[in-house]
Amino acid sequence: MPNDVKIAMERLAHTYPDHLQTLRQRVDEILPRLGLEGMIIHAGEPHRIFLDDMDYPFKVNPHFKHWVPVVDNPHCYLVVTVGEKPRLLFYRPVDFWHKVPPLPTEYWVDGVELVPFERLDQVPGLLPAERSRFAYLGEHPQRACELGLNQVNPQALLDYLHFHRSIKTDYEIACMDEANRIAVLGHKAARDAFFQGESEFAIQQAYLAATEHGENEVPYGNIVALNEHSAILHYTKLERRAPAQRRSFLIDAGASVNGYAADITRTYAFDQTTRFGELVQAMDMAQRDIIAAIRPDLRYTDLHQQMHHKVAELMARFELVKGGAEAAFDSGVTRAFFPHGLGHPIGLQVHDVAGFMQDEQGTHLAAPEAYPALRCTRVIESGMVLTIEPGLYVIDSLIADLSDAARALLNTPVIDELRPFGGIRIEDDVVVTDDGTRNLTRKHDLA
Repeated sequence: MPNDVKIAMERLAHTYPDHLQTLRQRVDEILPRLGLEGMIIHAGEPHRIFLDDMDYPFKVNPHFKHWVPVVDNPHCYLVVTVGEKPRLLFYRPVDFWHKVPPLPTEYWVDGVELVPFERLDQVPGLLPAERSRFAYLGEHPQRACELGLNQVNPQALLDYLHFHRSIKTDYEIACMDEANRIAVLGHKAARDAFFQGESEFAIQQAYLAATEHGENEVPYGNIVALNEHSAILHYTKLERRAPAQRRSFLIDAGASVNGYAADITRTYAFDQTTRFGELVQAMDMAQRDIIAAIRPDLRYTDLHQQMHHKVAELMARFELVKGGAEAAFDSGVTRAFFPHGLGHPIGLQVHDVAGFMQDEQGTHLAAPEAYPALRCTRVIESGMVLTIEPGLYVIDSLIADLSDAARALLNTPVIDELRPFGGIRIEDDVVVTDDGTRNLTRKHDLA
């Protein structure tokens, strides 16, 4: 085992007991308040493809993997009872068609009571006999009904769990740190493949090989975009042939560790001396500056607006607009060139829960009308993990939607010059601390 992997595994083993204790303290507080004795968390079940005999790739319930790092074994259940050790019903069928998962022996097993079982009809007998005061957490209400569980995903319970999940334990941060380390290996391999003239498809294969992830194991579909394709925010087509001319490359790709995600984006200019190449470097510095501005008690919407001012300054500096930075911001020009949010909470899900929640009762604060794509309106707290991903793109449909006065500010020849390059996005995963931030992405030597 490589030394860096060994160190990561030791860190996970060291921090998991406190993580589990934190989760138990949370449920011991909320369950009695809701008149519940416990909750039964369903890992989930495969979904059959319509009119086929195969299933879609299995995705585990995030509430399940919050407690135990079991991400690839459907039909398991976790029984969490107030004041007691969690009980994991671990499905191990007798099956010669598929590989049966081994009985877990890793560092986390001592934290649960492990109960293996072979047949699904055994589940009712393995659950608490009296289940009227147990909540079911999962996506299969028909299964809950069959098991006599009548309280399915109670909203008050979900709101509490989601809100507090925003503050990550040391174990969760360790998982995301390791996911970033792995993703950085892929980003470096993808960068090298771009400069070697590979196609989008070949770059994707280089990324997957370097991270040792399959396409269904990455936390989201990788965005691997050459030239003008990088102006398509969720571009996933992957051309098999390399373009005749290499101008730019945007990759938005992550990795997973124990179900926790990394989400990283980088943009490269083939010729760094072009206006686009210099703009990429300037955006990188602006992204670092906005991360340096993060602190507890700052509302995320304010941080997002600060970034729009920085984008306006870049547009003025690189002559995309004629009226200056203030006019670019006030007229709404920046919203056409930076149309998505500055970032989002990240953790068990890439776009993690509770980005709009203001308290544990689930009070919702929507994104401002001016920034409808913003995914977080929270007041920033120490222990949150956020992505920070400013961008600047030439998207003709959004330019066309600008007012006449706003379009009059655009320097059309420069916009035309940049259009074949598509766009720029720079994204890191950042832990908020009491006095600033810790960057999980750049610590692994990704410029």
